[in-house]
Amino acid sequence: MLIRDFPKEERPRERFLQDGPQSLSTQELLALLLRTGTKNESVIQLANRLITEFEGLRLLKDASIEEITAIKGIGEAKAIQILASVELGRRISSLNYSDRYVIRSPEDCAKYCMNEMRFLSQEHFVCVYLNTKNQVLHKQTVFIGSLNASIVHPREVYKEAFRRSAASIICIHNHPSGDPTPSREDIEVTKRLAECGKIIGIDLLDHVIIGEQKYVSLKEKGYL
Repeated sequence: MLIRDFPKEERPRERFLQDGPQSLSTQELLALLLRTGTKNESVIQLANRLITEFEGLRLLKDASIEEITAIKGIGEAKAIQILASVELGRRISSLNYSDRYVIRSPEDCAKYCMNEMRFLSQEHFVCVYLNTKNQVLHKQTVFIGSLNASIVHPREVYKEAFRRSAASIICIHNHPSGDPTPSREDIEVTKRLAECGKIIGIDLLDHVIIGEQKYVSLKEKGYL
């Protein structure tokens, strides 16, 4: 039975798109890497034979190209794809997050971005996304130009927070004049974003305005 003979809803690629990778078995994930079977068996059957031969992923992760290509139906190209995926998984599992920048105060935030933002000729509205340990997961420029409550939309700010599974965010923007005194628009944007954060459960910890070697925290000013 070839993969095209399976009902569409049972094919690994279609199920991956519809339900996500976590819905697939190990054999089905391997089938996606192998892509094609042999003349006499489907790619699912080939993947199952691969798993059986190596007694699961534990032995497969240490297999050589020669050992994998010894299986009928798996050539060098397919073996390389499998081992490349294994290596990516190994590197992901060994990622070390201890060197991520930690922001625990407005001063930490200012140090994180002062040199980068104080010389900008336009206003840049930047969001910093943090995990539960206040480590920086990601930094993204959301908007460039004069700050306006109707332009800096909460959807754009919090969309990335969901993508990164962030626990909280800090907003930062610069004043090209060098004076970090918050404007009425700065305060309105901050309050609007904070209200939205409370509703969806992602805290806006602060909004820091960067000037020329100076900064202002709207949290310290009592606006959060």
